[in-house]
Amino acid sequence: MFDFLVVGAGFAGSVIAERLASSGQRVLIIDRRSHIGGNAYDCINQDGLLIHVYGPHIFHTNSEQVVAYLSRFTDWHPYEHRVLSSVDGKLFPIPINIDTVNRYFQVDLDAAGVVSLLSQLAETPEHIRTSEEAIVSRVGRELYNQFFKNYTRKQWGCDASELDASVAMRVPFRLNHDDRYFTDRYQMMPSYGYTKMFERMLHHPLIEIRLDFDFRDVSPRALCKCVVFTGPIDEYFEFQNGKLPYRSLRFVHETYSRETFQSAGVINYPNEHDYTRVTEFKYLTGQHHVKTSVVYEYPCSIGDPYYPVPCQESAIIFERYKRLAMQMKEVYFLGRLANYRYLNMDQVVAQALKLFKKIACDYGIPIGTYSNLTERR
Repeated sequence: MFDFLVVGAGFAGSVIAERLASSGQRVLIIDRRSHIGGNAYDCINQDGLLIHVYGPHIFHTNSEQVVAYLSRFTDWHPYEHRVLSSVDGKLFPIPINIDTVNRYFQVDLDAAGVVSLLSQLAETPEHIRTSEEAIVSRVGRELYNQFFKNYTRKQWGCDASELDASVAMRVPFRLNHDDRYFTDRYQMMPSYGYTKMFERMLHHPLIEIRLDFDFRDVSPRALCKCVVFTGPIDEYFEFQNGKLPYRSLRFVHETYSRETFQSAGVINYPNEHDYTRVTEFKYLTGQHHVKTSVVYEYPCSIGDPYYPVPCQESAIIFERYKRLAMQMKEVYFLGRLANYRYLNMDQVVAQALKLFKKIACDYGIPIGTYSNLTERR
C-alpha cells in the first residue's frame, strides 16, 4: 500500500514524510498521540489563547538551509527569547552575564572586573567530568548554589555531581550585557503556530496520517518496503538491552484574567516551588488578548520521554541499541528519541533532511528541489 512507514509525526517524522512524498513516494505516517506535531504541538485553548501544550518551543538556528525549508510552510514573526531567574525574591538575567553578576553581588564591574571576580570565585578541578565541576570552574560555588544546584536536582532528579559535564555546557556565560537566551542568527516563531506549519507540511496527496495508532499494532512489512522510526530506540527493540532512562515533565496550564502575568517569557525558579519554570505564551506568540495563559513545569520520572539522562550507564545501554540499529535493513532511526540525544528543533530538521538524501541514494529516489513547495503555503 505504501513505500514508507514513518513512525512519529513530530519534527523528525513530518520532515522526512514530506520530503519522501514530494519525491513521489507513498508515505504512511503514524503517531500514538491524537495530534500531529509531537512535543511542538500547539493549539488555541478555550479562552482563545495560543498555547504550547508540551511547554515552550523556541525556534532559533544559524542554518539557512533549515530556515529556507521550513519557510515553505510558514511565515514568521521575530522573537528573541529572554529568561529571568528568581533568587532570594529578586529576578536576574539568565544566562549569567555582567548584569547578573553586578546585581547579585551589588557591584558595578565592567567585563574585565567580572572576569577578575569570577576567577577568584572559581574552583578548578584537575579533570572536569561532571556538571557541578563544569559550573563551579566557571562561576564559583556561590553562583552555582544559587542558580544551578537545586534547579538541576529538580530537573534531573539527581545532583549535578552525578551528571555528565555536557549538560552544564549547554548553559552559556556571557561577558557582556546581552540578556537573550540564544544568540543564533535566526530567532523567530511560526506566525500561526507550529501545528499550522505541520498541517501544511503534511498536506500532500501521497501522505496518509493515522493518529491514535501505535507502532506495535502495525505490521510494517505488510504495509511498506521501508520504515523510518522516530520513537525511543529501546522501545523499538522491546527493551532487550534494558530501558534507557528519561526525565519527563508534568504541565499545569492556567489562564489569568489579566493582560500579562510576569515580566519575561520564562522565569526560572531554582530554589523555591516544586516547578522549575513558568512560561507566559503571549511573549512567544505575539498574540494580543485581554487574558493571558501560562504553564508551570514539574519535572518527574514517569511519563512521556523528554530528556535523555546523560550518564555513563545510559551511554553503555544506548551503544548496545545503536549496534543493533546499524544491523537493521530497511529501517532508519531518526530524531531525538531514536538517537537518545537532546536535539534542538533545527538540529532535528537538519538531521531529517540529511537522512532523506541517504534514503534517496539507497533507493534511487530523485531528490528534486524545494521550489515545488512554494504554492503550498
